[in-house]
Amino acid sequence: MPEAVSPWRLSVAPMLDWTDKHCRHLHRLLSQKTRLYTEMVTTGALLHGAERRHLRFDAVEHPLALQLGGSEPADLAACARIGERWGYDEINLNCGCPSERVQRGAFGACLMAEPHLVADGVKAMVDAVAVPVTVKHRIGIDRVDSYDFVRDFVGTVAEAGCGVFIVHARNAWLKGLSPKENREIPPLRHERVYQLKRDFPRLTIVLNGGVTSDTQIAEHLRHVDGVMVGREAYRHPWIMSRWDAGFLGGAPCALSQDQVEAEMVAYMARERAEDGTPWSAIARHMLGLHQGRRGARLWRQVWSDHRLKTQPADQVWALARAHLQAGEPAAVTG
Repeated sequence: MPEAVSPWRLSVAPMLDWTDKHCRHLHRLLSQKTRLYTEMVTTGALLHGAERRHLRFDAVEHPLALQLGGSEPADLAACARIGERWGYDEINLNCGCPSERVQRGAFGACLMAEPHLVADGVKAMVDAVAVPVTVKHRIGIDRVDSYDFVRDFVGTVAEAGCGVFIVHARNAWLKGLSPKENREIPPLRHERVYQLKRDFPRLTIVLNGGVTSDTQIAEHLRHVDGVMVGREAYRHPWIMSRWDAGFLGGAPCALSQDQVEAEMVAYMARERAEDGTPWSAIARHMLGLHQGRRGARLWRQVWSDHRLKTQPADQVWALARAHLQAGEPAAVTG
């Protein structure tokens, strides 16, 4: 373990419709040190919508980054100031989302074709805030299979003051593939991310894409400064309980899976009282918590049952626990 652990050594990816404050609360119960990211928030939504709805978070979520979607430098700078005022530890620019809706807004992965515009946006944000400004991007767009493309993109944006690049090791195909297919069909090229670190040793290079195990995390960390895990952390969140001790120089997770669930139910009660949040909006994020455990399928069915939405969370919890415990092996007696 290095003496000084990079703040970006291990993180959970920003994922639309998934990494909201409730998801992040669960992840923080499992790891105190993993860096967390918001869902992407567009500059238009932030400048013309309700700040609290988009930016509300709990202090326990630190270290926490705000991911912005946008391309207009002045708007990005204004939103970066808002994010800093709310207390975020980092402002991240999305240059990797391939969805057609995002493209229509002229941001996301299509921005990789305009590195000087990205550089202008980064410089505007760097000049506006004191917290780090980072960029998340792909290794290329469409079917252009050229390392030079991503190398030149990183070099141009780095000159504007960005020192941290989070690199999804796939191209983004802007036409013909859905966002889901864009996470699966373009081939993974982790070696290109490694090459970026060799070519830009003074930059912080974080690898994202296709990471599903601690073994893979350890291998990637031999070549880059950090690893960002996406869907694996969401679908199997208990893996995060090993990260503080295994990678981040911290203590092991002090809670069992059952205790994490109990903490989430207490959180449901607080959110209901403070903000009127239904328990179902929170429970959906923890459905993978008991993955692989006997009784987990029935437990998930209870927490997913829309017919129970009007019941208090503690009553639903009791029913879910009964199904989980019924699936456990009988205790040995005598």
